[in-house]
This record gives sequence, structure tokens and C-alpha cells, in this order.
Amino acid sequence: MVEFSICIPAYKSRYLQSCIESILQQTIDNFELIILNDCSPEPVDLIVQQFEDNRIHYYRNDKNVGAINLVDNWNKCLSLAKGKYLMIMGDDDELEPDYLQEFSKLIQQYPTLNVYHCRSKIINDEGETMMLTPAHPSFENVYDSIWHRLAQYRSNYISDFVYRVEPLRKQDGFYKLPLAWGSDDITAFMVTGQLGIAHTNKAVFRYRSNALSITSTGNNLHKMEANIDYANWLRAFLSEKPANEEALVIHRYLVKKQDYLMSKRKIFTMALSMRYSLFGNFWLWLKHRRVFDIQIKDIFIAAVKSINLRETK
Repeated sequence: MVEFSICIPAYKSRYLQSCIESILQQTIDNFELIILNDCSPEPVDLIVQQFEDNRIHYYRNDKNVGAINLVDNWNKCLSLAKGKYLMIMGDDDELEPDYLQEFSKLIQQYPTLNVYHCRSKIINDEGETMMLTPAHPSFENVYDSIWHRLAQYRSNYISDFVYRVEPLRKQDGFYKLPLAWGSDDITAFMVTGQLGIAHTNKAVFRYRSNALSITSTGNNLHKMEANIDYANWLRAFLSEKPANEEALVIHRYLVKKQDYLMSKRKIFTMALSMRYSLFGNFWLWLKHRRVFDIQIKDIFIAAVKSINLRETK
């Protein structure tokens, strides 16, 4: 049986070749590479045809799923996967050669878990490392993971995670939100459950930060709709108490602070939108503040944060 399934839902072609090359150059070879062409108008077919490797399995959607329904592509990848473990790859990102090897070591160390995670390098268009995502403890429970994520102590991306396929399928796959805005978070939390999650602080994934990524683009109202769905999921998840006493302490904190933590997420979403269009999106959020229960002061806070985001890019 193939140990790992790596899937690229491919639409953009600019970095696809280097993305595929980074996967095929892994130091262990017990994996399959699924490339799912999302009915792209770009020359995805021609790029894939350059590679003669029997680990590659190529599929093409009959119609474009698009960014709004991106999770549908993730779940199609899950249905196609033959491996025991699955990771979803961005079509403009890259892996370090020892990505799978590092995850193999993590799985051997924590063989009963369903979710594994790595630190990442943030790279620019030229592939230069600009920053690292924050370090993590080697093991944590799901409530710590939720707390640190919503408090914005950490950053993560869908390709940071490796999932055990069977429990992911049992929960009906990846959790669907518009633009997948928070789908990676919630999916990891759900599959982690009460077992916990293991991390490696070796940065073996390279996330390309550019103006074309969904983090930087996408319909801002869809992102805020996803935040509302995220808050509803969190409230339902926290309705059940953990048995572990230490986890219960964090659980009580999350129950008390969930509205505050989700407001921080709304502010971050607004700040991202105003990074490239301050005045236009400032008025957008003023216009829709009642729809999304946004405070006027939070719009001003987001505007200030957007300037900082633009300066540190």
C-alpha cells in the first residue's frame, strides 16, 4: 500500500513545474502524486506531460470548481487517494526534499494520532525565505490548538498538515467553508478530536506568499461569511466538555472568550482586505457591518492593521 498521497488541485501554471519537481525529489518514494486539473485555461496539461513518473496520477475536472468551492477539490482528492496519509498541496508552493521523511519520523513517534503538522517557510516569488511560521510544542491537545490559532499566536496552511485518511473520510472529508477560509483549521480540529496533534519544528514546507494567493485575494464578503460559519462551528464544538482536567481549563477559557477571539478573526479578515484597497474596503465594511455584526471601532482597528500588513509585506 502507498503510504502517502499528495494531491495538487491545479489551476495556476506559473509555479506548477517547480511545485511538482519539489514533490518528486522527496528522499522517500513511497507516495503517489495526484494532480487534479480544475479545468484550468492555463497550460496545466503541458506542464504535467513533461514528467514521466509512474507515481503521478493525472485527473481533470469537467468544469471549474473555483476558489469559492475549493474544498470540493480537496474532497475529490480525498476520494482519489490510495495512501494511508494525505496532504493537499498548493499549486504554487514547494516541499523541502525531506518533507515526507520528517512526517514519517513524526508518525513513528506518535503512531496513534490522526493529524500531524510541520513548521513552514514563507517564500516570495523568487523562492527566497522571508519568514518562518511560529514554532509549536511537539504535542498538544485540540483546545490548545484552537486557542493559539484564534489568538493569532500562529500561522498555518493546508499543506502544513498531514492527515490519516480513514478518520478524515469518516467525518465526511474536509469541512466546507466559502473560499476554504478556515476550512483547514476546522478540519484539523475535527480530525484531531480528543487524541491531540503532533508537530515538528523543522520547516519542511514552503508557502509562497504573493498577491494571487487566496489569503490576499478572494471575495471579502465570502470570507466574512466563512467567519460566521466558523464561529457557529466553534460554538457547537465547545458545547461538549473534555474529560481531561488540563484541557478543561482551556475549554472554559475558550467558551468565555469565543466571541472575542472570533472578533479578532473578523478584524484580521478586514485588515487583509484593506491592505491593497484601504478606502474602498473600509466603506465596504461600514456598509455591511450590521450583516456581520461588526463594530465600527473594529473597522478602524483593521484599517490601522492593514497599514502595518502593507509595510511588513
